[in-house]
Amino acid sequence: MPADDEALFALTTPGAPEAAPLAEPVRANAPLAVRMRPRNLAEVVGQAHLLRPGAPLRRLAEGGEAASVLLYGPPGTGKTTIARLLASVATRHFVALSALSTGVKELREVMNDARRRHDRQGRQTVLFIDEVHRFSKTQQDALLGAVEDRLVLLVAATTENPSFSVVSPLLSRLLVLQLKSLDEEEVRELLRRAVKDGRGLDGSVSLSPEAENALVRLAAGDARSALTALEASADGVTDTGATVVDLPAVERAVAETTVRYDRQGDQHYDVISAFIKSIRGSDPDAALHYLARMLVAGEDPRFIARRLVVHASEDVGLADPTALQAAVAAAQTVQLIGMPEARLALAQATVHLAMAPKSNTVIVGIDEAMADVRAGAVGEIPAHLRYGRYTGARELGNAIGYRYPHAAPDGVLEQQYPPDDLVGKDYYRPTRHGGERLLSDCLTKLRRTVRGE
Repeated sequence: MPADDEALFALTTPGAPEAAPLAEPVRANAPLAVRMRPRNLAEVVGQAHLLRPGAPLRRLAEGGEAASVLLYGPPGTGKTTIARLLASVATRHFVALSALSTGVKELREVMNDARRRHDRQGRQTVLFIDEVHRFSKTQQDALLGAVEDRLVLLVAATTENPSFSVVSPLLSRLLVLQLKSLDEEEVRELLRRAVKDGRGLDGSVSLSPEAENALVRLAAGDARSALTALEASADGVTDTGATVVDLPAVERAVAETTVRYDRQGDQHYDVISAFIKSIRGSDPDAALHYLARMLVAGEDPRFIARRLVVHASEDVGLADPTALQAAVAAAQTVQLIGMPEARLALAQATVHLAMAPKSNTVIVGIDEAMADVRAGAVGEIPAHLRYGRYTGARELGNAIGYRYPHAAPDGVLEQQYPPDDLVGKDYYRPTRHGGERLLSDCLTKLRRTVRGE
């Protein structure tokens, strides 16, 4: 658990005195984001969809019916804050654990302690587990019984998509609540409160409109990031004796926003999905945006290049035969040159594919053909197409009757190529987009000649 969280949540040791979990005041030199943590539901900014009257999370925070929950959302959206507010219900005992430092043994000790507390005092234990996605399957399984029996009220927090990171048996016992990134006005409200509040900067500095706009943009919906950047900017100003945090002060304190992106998590899949769909939708501007997000976040450029190569055949195909060449060239550039120069080739291929005419006939054709094969539509290879250059092949009828296309004036002649059951089956059906318009006309003539129609 991060150091600032440790100041808020003291781990409970079985047999230790049950002090109120929030009794210890926040240190005066604690980070601004810690000092400004909401003390009650009224101070929470954002997540209105979860905290409106009657919502499950609000009922839980007000001491209503108990339900174990999984708080899923990006950093800086209030997961720890909400868990902290749940601890304020007087009838509950609060225990906080970090998945980074807790094993199965510690979990079982907490469960035994919770059972004793329930039997002797009638008090329910709220168990907060931060970064639950880092728990192993065994550790997650160890929670099942206690959650099922409501021996503990589990509040788990994760930045990862729980469908990928939480085992199904545990997930089915939890109410999954998705927290959203704060919008610009919510971040702005937090910044202004922190400037004025006595727990924060207490009016020691003022914030210029340009600086405020920059901090809102750099935060990207992350409350902790916004307050951290504000504190760094204010420290730089007060060190010089000034009292106004202006845009240059913000720029000196914060070089650039931190892109929220986990190469192993759902952000990885969400961004690459948006990237490919933007290319497929012929929006080169959106595609370049998502490409930039991946590159700035440190995504492996080879992964991006591989996706472009696949996309060139899957969504462009023969509507633009040069698309695959461009994608392969970009992939080779990544291998030969590397970053940062390879970003140019990736961008070039991205724009090329986004602006190319689109056709999915290649993937449709091969997938239909493979589906037929898997379903048993294989049939006998026509005898005249079989290999005939071995002893005894002629006696089996192999290669007899085969007509050599180059002997025909146009290089095309009537002849059966597919098995009997697939004669007349069209797998490749070109569109009228781009280069496939010419292919469509050509294919019609070819089929008529080959099939003798």
